[in-house]
Amino acid sequence: MVEKKVAAVKVKPTPANGGKGQKKQLLRGKNVQKKKKEHLRFGVDCTNIAEDNIMDVADFEKYLKERFKVNGKIGNLGNSVSFERQKMKVYVNSDVHYSKRYLKYLTKKYLKKNSLRDWIRVVSNDKDLYELRYFRISSNDDEEDDAE
Repeated sequence: MVEKKVAAVKVKPTPANGGKGQKKQLLRGKNVQKKKKEHLRFGVDCTNIAEDNIMDVADFEKYLKERFKVNGKIGNLGNSVSFERQKMKVYVNSDVHYSKRYLKYLTKKYLKKNSLRDWIRVVSNDKDLYELRYFRISSNDDEEDDAE
């Protein structure tokens, strides 16, 4: 078991603490705040779009590799972030924290860059997976034009 050392630090008297100098305890020592390693795995399912040959999954994976930021820097992936493609799905495995929302952001940027954003949307259908779907455009407008 890791032993925690407690150091007392004297606080200056201020009106906020009633004019008294109180001691505040701080934890010190080795491995006091040891964090658990995170293993995150989020993915994007491009099956519907790639089957219609609208989007290239390999190109999308390359785009993610080029744009993915670790600690605020692009191209800083190292061993902490890896990409994997399984048929029509792209997965991002990471040991450092990133949000699932960041993956959605990058996906939307890719769609905008390739002028697909008007027809395709990014929808979460699972806890750790996004799916690319077509917008459902109702054909009510067409039927009304024919009736006139």
